[in-house]
Amino acid sequence: MKGETMHKVKITVLEVTFSKERAAKYATKGYGPCELHEAGQVFYSNGWQKPSGLCDNAWNCMRDYVLAIAQGAGFIYGDGAWMNREGMVVVSCNDGLRPVIFKVERTDLPSDTFNEDLATCKSLHHDPENTSTR
Repeated sequence: MKGETMHKVKITVLEVTFSKERAAKYATKGYGPCELHEAGQVFYSNGWQKPSGLCDNAWNCMRDYVLAIAQGAGFIYGDGAWMNREGMVVVSCNDGLRPVIFKVERTDLPSDTFNEDLATCKSLHHDPENTSTR
């Protein structure tokens, strides 16, 4: 796959976490779990564009991995030193109170010039307002 056409990258929300203890100590009143993402949500990226509906902070944490994987990267950080298969990583956003965990993996689909059309974004990403943050 290396050196060939770029491939779409599938981004799956594995888990939405929340630390009540840290939130009680550091957050403003009423701060709770991420309202933008839910376990099972799936996004697709062409490798360089943030999918509509994906949190900006989450994208900033994963975009280098997404681009590398779309371009055919095998094991990230060496042969099996981190993940148990090529073309896949598990990452999280950088919210220390409510990190969201994502699986980022290469697909066999060739990358398009643009990500999904707006109707697809709204139906697949549970983002009827087409926002990226709340």
